[in-house]
Amino acid sequence: MTATLDFDATSRTMGGEYELHYHEAGSGPVLLMLHGSGPGVSGWSNFAGNFPVFAEHFRTIVLDMPGFGRSPAREWNDVYPRVAADAIRYFLDELGIDSVDIVGNSMGGNVGTEFALAHPERVRRMVLMGPGGLAVNSFAPPVSEGSRRLFEFLANPTREGMVAWVDTMVGNPAVVTDELIDQRLANALAPGAIANTFKIFQTFSDPRFADRPQLWARAAQVQQETLLVWGRDDRMLPYEGSLFPFRQMPNAELHVFSRCGHWAQIERKADFERLTVEFLNR
Repeated sequence: MTATLDFDATSRTMGGEYELHYHEAGSGPVLLMLHGSGPGVSGWSNFAGNFPVFAEHFRTIVLDMPGFGRSPAREWNDVYPRVAADAIRYFLDELGIDSVDIVGNSMGGNVGTEFALAHPERVRRMVLMGPGGLAVNSFAPPVSEGSRRLFEFLANPTREGMVAWVDTMVGNPAVVTDELIDQRLANALAPGAIANTFKIFQTFSDPRFADRPQLWARAAQVQQETLLVWGRDDRMLPYEGSLFPFRQMPNAELHVFSRCGHWAQIERKADFERLTVEFLNR
């Protein structure tokens, strides 16, 4: 049976150019895990359940990206994924790590891909679960149900709103517990958290930062072996949007889970872990 890992025992901080919080355990090749966005998110909230399993195979690092978890917000002087990708560059430099494998969920997939494009020699393989920025959806409304519920919560942050948003993240509501809702809500209502989340999302539409093509338009430049993972019932980034990056990325493979929404690492936990370990170790 896989041992559990304690939050405090694995907690680390880094100062300097970027102030970053992370968790680390295990040994071997380095695996960097990047969480998604949304109210109350952190590296731990996304990956606490998977962390011990991956730490049995890799030196596993679960990062709180800038402005999330215990990594403080900053002035956003570029579109968020490029800021976070530069933070990863600094983070790896400070730890003396030359290259990594990346697991990225949603926004974390966006950030991981930006890092891979900026520093291709430092990324070996990637597993991207419903990666933001890469999906191109021609079969659903331009604003997904998950996005709509997310911004409804940010505009009126109530417990009912959190329940409604989290419901769009999963295909099986049974995996959502009161504890999960309460933890996410408490984190989302921390002082300044919602205002900072708005500021992060606003960077995507800020004309000052529109100096290069969007990520999906650069998908063909991603050379790393990449496993795209989607839930067939994803209501945040519908799985039909996976076909574009799968077709464009020259070394991509695609796995779609049935009975699964946006949180494959939670809903199909054991299957996701097995699939990821096999892909990274082959």
